[in-house]
Amino acid sequence: MLYYKISGNGKENLVLLHGFMENHTIWEDMEKTLSDDFKLIKIDLPGHGKSDVYGEIQTMESMAEEVHKITTHLDLPKFHLLGHSMGGYTTLAFAEKYPEKLKSLTLFFSTYFPDDEEKKEQRRKSLRLIKEAFSNYVSAGVPNLFNPNEKDILEGKINLAKEIALSTKKEGVIASVRGMIERTDKLEVLKNFSGKILVLAGKHDGAVNGKKTLELLPDQTNIKSYLLDCGHNGHWEKPEICASIINSELLHNLPKKFIL
Repeated sequence: MLYYKISGNGKENLVLLHGFMENHTIWEDMEKTLSDDFKLIKIDLPGHGKSDVYGEIQTMESMAEEVHKITTHLDLPKFHLLGHSMGGYTTLAFAEKYPEKLKSLTLFFSTYFPDDEEKKEQRRKSLRLIKEAFSNYVSAGVPNLFNPNEKDILEGKINLAKEIALSTKKEGVIASVRGMIERTDKLEVLKNFSGKILVLAGKHDGAVNGKKTLELLPDQTNIKSYLLDCGHNGHWEKPEICASIINSELLHNLPKKFIL
């Protein structure tokens, strides 16, 4: 079973799924200002943090199944599910199979698009580097996930992100890359989901096309979207703003679109 950590005693259950080469500790900055109305269930996805690797290919659907085992084990009533990047892909896979379990889904610097052929090829080429020079892969890639205009300010967070990435099991990293290559388009999941959908994107996101993600969202009253002045890692770059949005949107209601 996946490793998880619970904090808070709120009545609203919020399950948090980290991204690629991250773990449950990434939420610490945001957690400081998330509402006390939440109970947080922070999960280490397969091959990340303290969770075991679950195969040579970890698809988003297989990760969603493991998350479902945790939420079933905890006997959670209907809950909120939020995923960063790869965690967002897993969130969509979960919502596709178990929509009745969710009050809301949040794509946190993530997208419903599959990889295009160019991105798939980049991922395939990265597999060799991960196997042969993992530290170089981390050192070269992680800084590009942050706002390039604020790298001096964010140096501490970039180093933390590198440290967490380097602690990730190499086999889990490889299995996850293979799984992300196989992702399918999940736009229909959003169209069919009846709960609240929240999408946070970054203007300077080098990993996910946030603007395109927001522009092509279905025109539905249950969808709220925000474009923030940050890169791919809102939890480290704009933790208080992200927490405020989550508090407001999942516990209250605001107008449909904001740009922050």
